[in-house]
Amino acid sequence: MDAEFHWETWRQPLIFLITAGVVVPLFRRLRISPVLGFLIAGAILGPFGAGRLAQAYPWFAHVTIGGGAGAAQLAELGVVFLLFMIGLELSWDRLMRMRRLVFGLGAAQVVVTTALLTLQVGAWLELGPGRALLCAAALSMSSTAIVLSVLSERKRLNRAAGRAAFSVLLFQDLMVAPLLFMVPLLDAKSGPLDSAQLFWTWAPAVVALFVLVAGGRLLLRPLFQLVAAAGSTELFMAACLLVVVGASVASGASGLSMGLGAFIAGLLLAETEFRREIEVTIAPFQGLLLGLFFLSTGAHLDFARVVEAPLVILGFALGLVVVKAAILYVLARAFRLAAPVAREMSLLLAPGGEFAFLMIGAAIAAKIIPDQAGGDLLLVVTLTMTAIPLLGAIGARAPKSRASEEAEFAHLAPASSVADQRVVIVGYGRVGRLVSDMLKRHDIPFVAVDGTPQLVAKARADGVEVYWGDATRPEFLERVGLAGARALVVTMDAPPAVEKVVTLAHAARPELTIVARARDAVHATHLYELGVTDAIPETIEASLQLAEAVLVDIGVPMGFVIASIHEKRDEYRKFLQPHGDRRKETRGIKMSKRVRDMNKAKPEKTGGTA
Repeated sequence: MDAEFHWETWRQPLIFLITAGVVVPLFRRLRISPVLGFLIAGAILGPFGAGRLAQAYPWFAHVTIGGGAGAAQLAELGVVFLLFMIGLELSWDRLMRMRRLVFGLGAAQVVVTTALLTLQVGAWLELGPGRALLCAAALSMSSTAIVLSVLSERKRLNRAAGRAAFSVLLFQDLMVAPLLFMVPLLDAKSGPLDSAQLFWTWAPAVVALFVLVAGGRLLLRPLFQLVAAAGSTELFMAACLLVVVGASVASGASGLSMGLGAFIAGLLLAETEFRREIEVTIAPFQGLLLGLFFLSTGAHLDFARVVEAPLVILGFALGLVVVKAAILYVLARAFRLAAPVAREMSLLLAPGGEFAFLMIGAAIAAKIIPDQAGGDLLLVVTLTMTAIPLLGAIGARAPKSRASEEAEFAHLAPASSVADQRVVIVGYGRVGRLVSDMLKRHDIPFVAVDGTPQLVAKARADGVEVYWGDATRPEFLERVGLAGARALVVTMDAPPAVEKVVTLAHAARPELTIVARARDAVHATHLYELGVTDAIPETIEASLQLAEAVLVDIGVPMGFVIASIHEKRDEYRKFLQPHGDRRKETRGIKMSKRVRDMNKAKPEKTGGTA
């Protein structure tokens, strides 16, 4: 081959993959958030770490990560994918029920924090009111990526503090476009914007928002129905990536946050039957790209500047966290949040956020604020962001009453989430539908899964919560609520698929009640070996139902028929699971004895007709 190999093209991706392979397992073993690991690794490998050493020791240049445009764009995609996943966890209905916190608490946080920080920043950097206001607005933002990642890792996103934090972060995301307009307003070279310019600046964003919502509602479900019908995993993955990247690019091109476009796309797909499969497909991309984002964020840490002016940099970083935490706590209490919830939320949102890099960077480029002042602000933001995992851990350990906390936020519970104590039905064909009908009759909640798009669409049109996806993947079973399920019913007609689902479920939860459909007696025996509670062979059950029908039709009392059918079923169960739990084997016999006693006591009420 004549093509020349360029090491520099592959150096940074290789360093990132090696870092991910070391950081994630190491920090998980230490029970520390990998987010902190990526931030520390970025500081060590960045231009202010290994990059400085490369001047004296050139070989350090081979392990240095830079801040190129390509890496920055990939890092931004990490936030985009995270917000898309958050959108999938919500619904329009739940979002409307959160409006008091989103547009009340969120708006109050941005306004009050910006007002108070303007005085602090103006005094520290000796900036005029307008420039100080711009910097304060940037510092009032919190880190959507790190906060949501920490909450997700600690499984606290659906707790009260997590929902309150997300509400504030969502409003901050909505403020991205308006706050970015402050830069040209303060840019002396561009001159003041008149009302016409302001209109044409806002108009594309408003139109794009309408197009995203209206177009998404019309096109997304039909698109995924076509893709799912094709039965190609690669095509489904491509469709997921197209929707996430396409929505974010359309949003960014119109002046809105790229993450906001992805969030809207996720919100629209949250109501569809493809939600769980999309989550499983997108999760690996989200994890890798978020790792790159945290790595690039850590690369902004200039330890030399901290050493030069430790009191100034660390003092302002501490002051920023204290001021924002105090404001958030007071506002949260004013909005009637419980003290432990307010404390955890205020600690999580007190540090700076990634939006400050965009806004302050634009201000530095436009010469609105001096390079040194802007660099110090970015360093302060990065330092505070590295403290988020620690602050989150402190807030989560605060004593609280979970009952009172959850009661306060019960009305915000996601309507489409899979609740605990449901029965999970894998396979929603004729057998699965009959099982669900019986569960409905006894008021037992359930969630169903099937791999046929047309069947799933019809069931959802009838109001049944059914998801399309591949239940033979452990990640998918986890997404549909296996961890909190009351029981698992497997009704698929493909024996290998049934066996794989049973194996995965039993490995994840050995104590779970698993009832599976078997092809015949041999298949049932194998399923018992894999760990099912009960295996129902089609041939045997059909024979027993035929026998029951003929016995009743020729006049044998119903009670005696039921008893004999139970006895026969137990004989088969003993034969199929000779090494099974003896309590299971005797369960049906005891029931049949009770039926016989009932028939002896009241024979006149148990007769049948020919």
